[in-house]
Amino acid sequence: MYHDFLILGGAGLVGMQVCRHIAHDLHPKRIVVASLLESEALAACLKLETEFPEVSFVAAWGNLFVPRDMAHIPRAQILNDIPMRRRLLDAVYEDFNAAYEQNQLVFLIRRHRPEVIVDCVNTATGFSYQDVFDGAARVRSWISDKGFDSKGVNDLEGFLLSQSVPQLIRHVLFLHNATTEYSTAVYVKVGTTGTGGMGLNIPYTHSEDRPSKKLLAKNEAAFGHTGLLFLLARTPNAPIVKEVKPAAMIGYRAVQVMEAKDRFDNSDLYTAHAQDLTSGTLGLRDDSGGYEKSGRLRVPVVDTGENGVFTRGEFAAITALGQMEYVTPEEIAHTVVLEIRGANTGQDTISALDGSVMDPSYKAGLVRNVALSDLDAVEKECGVPSVALGRLGPPELSKLLFEAELLRRACGTMDGVIAESDPAVLAAKCADALESSGVIRTAPSIGIPILLPDGKTLLRGPRINVPEVVGHNTSVALGDAAQVDAWAKKGWIDLRAVNIAHWQARFRKMLRGRATLRELGSAAASIESFMATGFEIGEVVAWIFNNEMGGFRQK
Repeated sequence: MYHDFLILGGAGLVGMQVCRHIAHDLHPKRIVVASLLESEALAACLKLETEFPEVSFVAAWGNLFVPRDMAHIPRAQILNDIPMRRRLLDAVYEDFNAAYEQNQLVFLIRRHRPEVIVDCVNTATGFSYQDVFDGAARVRSWISDKGFDSKGVNDLEGFLLSQSVPQLIRHVLFLHNATTEYSTAVYVKVGTTGTGGMGLNIPYTHSEDRPSKKLLAKNEAAFGHTGLLFLLARTPNAPIVKEVKPAAMIGYRAVQVMEAKDRFDNSDLYTAHAQDLTSGTLGLRDDSGGYEKSGRLRVPVVDTGENGVFTRGEFAAITALGQMEYVTPEEIAHTVVLEIRGANTGQDTISALDGSVMDPSYKAGLVRNVALSDLDAVEKECGVPSVALGRLGPPELSKLLFEAELLRRACGTMDGVIAESDPAVLAAKCADALESSGVIRTAPSIGIPILLPDGKTLLRGPRINVPEVVGHNTSVALGDAAQVDAWAKKGWIDLRAVNIAHWQARFRKMLRGRATLRELGSAAASIESFMATGFEIGEVVAWIFNNEMGGFRQK
């Protein structure tokens, strides 16, 4: 069983119960309790230590979705500081590797190396409540028929940072890289439906709309997150991925009398003014200084953690039969622990999706062979090779297909490619096959240039797919040999002898795998086996994706 745990959102309503249930049921050595605020994390650890003195509780804190040096700075302060805001934009939209090295979540995983991560952060709420709709309204107010007013740059950059999709994608990719790099075994997400299990007719909203756009944005983020975790669960070498998704209101922590604030962070009580509605205007945001204060709003409430505090009337309404109803954090934590143990609770959303999606079929396999046979016949009839159009991506696919086609034209068989002792001679034969194969016309026309054997001459069309154009850039500097090598590997047909030698080494591996399959039967069948009976260029490239790029499915 596992000994080291990292609980994200561990000081929250659900997170605390997850810590308790793990400490009680799984007997860990260490639980790292991570929260947004230092005070919350330290208080949670202090409380847990008194209940479970045999477990080491470690406090960690900071915003998981920003660079480490910004993790303890309020988001509003970041957005109001131009250099920090620009750095945050870079972290979301620019170079992935640089952002990965600086990210707070990655730092926590790197520092603590947990075997199990339980993520109790309400990610969908955090992203959706940045309010992309308010940001859009602000940006649109700066736009006129004359163009974009430069004064609106702050609003535009804030709007870009309110987009949930880029942030979710970065977050899950950071999670994938870090959990793989530091060997996390299990990742469990406590997710949300965004509406407490209710539908589009939900009466609880954030505006006069029903349902509100902000609430639906939360739902979109919640299930977009689930979709990305579904992909993570199907990624080789990733941790075991599970999601427990409560579809009801979660609560509660305590009942108490407290000073309550409204959604404008106000807890003052005011003496009301009377206004004549027959004339004049109705001000929606009067200066509070013109109103007499009559105390503070103190009221009995139930504390539901991240969901906020509710009065008796609100709590009774939202938990009533037919409304959001109610699930306790203890029940969620119990399910999380069972899933960590490997029990079949039936509550894992990822497993439910796995069990309901349609998988590849035997019939489709038969039809595939028919389609390939028909394509081969039509290709011979019309005399036009069917190699690549560049639409499927990535750039490597088209590049590899064209290179394989040239080798097939030059030698006929994979054995023939291997038989040539001098890669330079084989490179010259591939160059000679450019015209007869039609590759010299097709490939450059779809953005795949051809690097000739001399390594200096590039046959190209009007556009080049690699390197990719970023922003308004339309050209790149030449002269860096290492950069040319990288571009050639990524998306250029490379007819240099060193690349041809690499192809010969590939074919040796493929044919060895095929021979092993013949000798050992189905026991040797794997993605390392080359299953095609002839020189099928698509099968060749699929083998490369499976064995060199790690781009294979595991389910």
